[in-house]
Amino acid sequence: MTRTSSLSLWRERLFGTPFTGFTSVVLVVLIAWIAIPLIRWAVIDATWVGSTRADCAPGGACWVFIRARFGQFMYGLYPVDQRWRVDIAGIAFVLGIAAVVLAPQRLRLKLGLVMLVVLPPLGIWLLSGGFGLRDIETREWGGLMLTLFISIYASLIAIPLGILFALGRQSELRIIRLISVIFIEFWRGVPIIAVIFLASLLLPLILPGGIGIDRLARAVIGLGFVIAAYMAEAVRGGLQALPRGQREAATALGLNYWKATGLIVLPQALRISLPAMTNEFIALIKNTTLVLVVSILDLLGIAQASLADPNWVGMNMEAYVFSGAIYWLICFALSRWSRSLEKKRRL
Repeated sequence: MTRTSSLSLWRERLFGTPFTGFTSVVLVVLIAWIAIPLIRWAVIDATWVGSTRADCAPGGACWVFIRARFGQFMYGLYPVDQRWRVDIAGIAFVLGIAAVVLAPQRLRLKLGLVMLVVLPPLGIWLLSGGFGLRDIETREWGGLMLTLFISIYASLIAIPLGILFALGRQSELRIIRLISVIFIEFWRGVPIIAVIFLASLLLPLILPGGIGIDRLARAVIGLGFVIAAYMAEAVRGGLQALPRGQREAATALGLNYWKATGLIVLPQALRISLPAMTNEFIALIKNTTLVLVVSILDLLGIAQASLADPNWVGMNMEAYVFSGAIYWLICFALSRWSRSLEKKRRL
């Protein structure tokens, strides 16, 4: 498409009729009315250099506060001399995902299973310690690292359980279908904040004496169960979208239920369900902020806790804009990655 034709297309879309032209002008004015003061506050009149609140000029954002608290935003209260462990864990996960994505198609499944077995225990060992590393209690974890930890490990619970219960809800065995329906409807019907409260406060009372589960682990399990119920419905939608002839053809070829499901039905259903599953994972990342109610300081929790410092009282806008921008960047990147996968699957 040439530049001239592209301009003509945009002109037709924005000013093709008097109504669309009027709407476009109103929206441009509205966006400018909102954006110009925001840009002046965040960029033009902002203070970028300094070390204390006294260095900040009035009328603009004080990004000095973010610089001074950047370590806490990223790592929470994790000991400074041990933060290299968080960095190594993050690099290992990124390299593992990159290896799976860039691997040849025939090796991708096997490599993914290897990473699934190796990386989660490795991450827990690096972050919590033991076996030669200093023990770090989870109450010292926080910030962005804790948000990503909860999101990743809750999804490791949610995705397999969601697929399992989606298949169970489609099962011809009545008892399996009943169990799957009860699980899905129960966890979908309970507010997430109530699940976190119950997992953190009620579970220790139910378990026999002497058996303790870390409160962070309880929050991760609770979130994982809730998101698993929503994942199950997303996968069930993909299963129902497949023609019955797919399974019938697999049966005609002599494949049993598990081979037909694993090799033919489930890959196609997951491809159809990818947008909905990505949406649930994005919702999980945003729902991690709810762990604040049980005093687990994720990124938003650290942002609120940092405002209690008398030296930085009143920096609410800077704290919430910075943390909100990080959430937006993560969710937007996931959305674009999901969209690129959809385009590749259509080719």
